[in-house]
Order: sequence, then structure tokens, then C-alpha cells
Amino acid sequence: MYTILIIIAVVVVFVFSYMQLPVFGQKPYGDRLDRIEKSPNYKNEQFHNLNPVIMTAGKRQMFSILWKKLFEKKPEGLRPKEKIPTIKSDLKTIPIDKDIVVWFGHSSYYIQIDGKRFLIDPVFSKHASPVPIMISCFEGTNIYSVEDMPEIDYLLITHDHYDHLDYRTIKKLNPKVKQVISPLGVGAHIEKWNYSKDKIKTMDWDESIDLGDGFIINSTTSRHFSGRSLKRNTTLWLSYVLQTPSKTIFISGDGGYDSHFAKIGKRFGKIDFAFLETGQYNEKWKYIHSMPEEVILEAKDLNAQKVLPIHWGKFALAEHHWKEPIERLMSLNKQENINFLTPMIGEIIDLNNENQSFSAWWEDVE
Repeated sequence: MYTILIIIAVVVVFVFSYMQLPVFGQKPYGDRLDRIEKSPNYKNEQFHNLNPVIMTAGKRQMFSILWKKLFEKKPEGLRPKEKIPTIKSDLKTIPIDKDIVVWFGHSSYYIQIDGKRFLIDPVFSKHASPVPIMISCFEGTNIYSVEDMPEIDYLLITHDHYDHLDYRTIKKLNPKVKQVISPLGVGAHIEKWNYSKDKIKTMDWDESIDLGDGFIINSTTSRHFSGRSLKRNTTLWLSYVLQTPSKTIFISGDGGYDSHFAKIGKRFGKIDFAFLETGQYNEKWKYIHSMPEEVILEAKDLNAQKVLPIHWGKFALAEHHWKEPIERLMSLNKQENINFLTPMIGEIIDLNNENQSFSAWWEDVE
């Protein structure tokens, strides 16, 4: 009995000590906490979705999930057997007057439009986890680094999960970033990682910031959750609508389907380009991640003219086959004819080329 108690005590001390590492970020405090507590979306010390969300994986199940990820045999096809094909584009040499998008895999991408550069949820580490041995990227997908980035006008963060907010990437990006925009509470993490306070703007749902030069960033609703430790929802999760002098762009972050997509579509009339979360779904998670059938509905609700499916192709967070999301989506789209774009990681999307097409590159990868 004493031996068991000693082992338990050692494990508890180790876990507690490990969770003091900077990768876990910082709880909001001071004026950041004051602003959070004034939010209409914050009650009983946590943020809430507009409509109820059922979270089937509670705290009691977290250790069993961790055990399965570490020790149990993975489902067949969870990861590709071959190297993912990619294209390494030199972002630094692309003229600033070229309007482009480059997807880095999963939910990380670069937008250059109307003379401004935006970087969204960059993860250039090999792991989407605070534990380096977990959730490693597919072979061949981690081809970009902070050193490959040009100067960034706006770094946008949608929420604080590890596959969207990467400590090592954010830390290294600091000298290249002029301004950070993130949800309420997430600024505390970024400030802890040595960003100056005046460099960080935080937003609640349904707020707008005039960035000048004809650019407006609007924070919009998402149906998801947050957290970098055992306690969830102490920071907010959101989507964005970026209005530029020439286009309106929707940035989904993560989230399940709900009525907010139709409201966003009605508010903005037309979305010229939408990034929609497509992978890492499960029937048990349908309230917090979008199934392929729902991505079709989201694109329709938003009146999206072009859609880039994201949240797939780099990390395996769910237990579906690695290319199931894009296969299901493209199969469903045969009846819909929505303009889904399917570039390889690193391939340049020309935002002003209406005739640009991409291959079904995943078909040739096992």
C-alpha cells in the first residue's frame, strides 16, 4: 500500500511540475480577466456556446483516451503509409501586390491580399501536443518553418488548442509579427511568451476592429471549446470574417455546424473565400467538429464562392482514415458543385484566378 501511495505521489508531483512549463500558457488575470468576466458569453467561470454542446469525453475519460493514444494499436489508415506530396513555395519573393493563399496543412495557412500579409493558426512544429511523443505530423508535411515566413502584418489565432496555437512557433514568430489578434483570454498565453501587451488585441464574439487601409476584422461565433490543461473553456474560441478592400474572407477555426453559419452569411451577403474545418470528426464530437455533410451546409449558408477544406492532411486527431474527410466531401459535392479547392501543402492559390484548378493528389497516396 505504501509503495502504491509513493508511486501515485511521484506521478502527481511530476504531472504538476510538467504543467508549469511555458507551453501550457498562462491563465488570464488582471484586466484580461476583468474583460472576460464582463462578456455575455462567460458564466460560472467559463465560456459557453450559444447552443448546448454535449462533451462525451469528460475528465474521467481523459486518462483512458491518453492510454489508447499511447499504447493501443491505431486503426488502419489513420496515417498515410507514404510521404505526402508537397510544394515548397518561396513566400518571401512573392510580390506584395499578388493576392494569394498558401495552405500549410491542417489549419495553418498564409493569406496575402491587397498589400497585407496574414498568418492563421501557424503550427510549424512536428507535434500538435505539449508532449513531444504524441500527435506527430505525417511524413513530408512539415516543410515550412518560421524562417520561411515574410514579415506578417496580422497573426490571427482562432483558439488555444495545441493544433492551432503552437508555443514554439508563436515564440519564434515574435520578431516578424506586427499585430496579434486572438480570442478573449488567449492573449494571456501569448503575452507570457514574450509578446508585448500592446502587440495583442483580443476579441469577444460579434466585435469588429477597423485595421485601416480598408481592412476590417470581424469576430464571429463558433461552436467549439478551449483549453490547454485540465480545465476547459477559460478562454474563448471564435471564427473571423476578414473584409479587405477587394474581398470578404471567412476563417472558420474549429467548430460544429449550427445556426450561426446562416447568420454570418446573411450579415455579409457573400463570402468570396471560406476556410472550412473538414477533418478530425467523429459522431461523438459532432457538436464541436463538422462532418463532411455539414461542411456542404456551411458553404451554402455562407454563400461561399470558393472553399478551402482545412483541418486535415497533417495530423491524426480522430480515428477516421487520413484521407476520408476529403474523399467524403468530394463525393458529396458531385451533387452540389460547390467550388472546393484542393491544393497540395505549399501550393499557391491565386485568389484572382477563377479558372485555377487542382489535382486530387491524395488519390495517389496510400
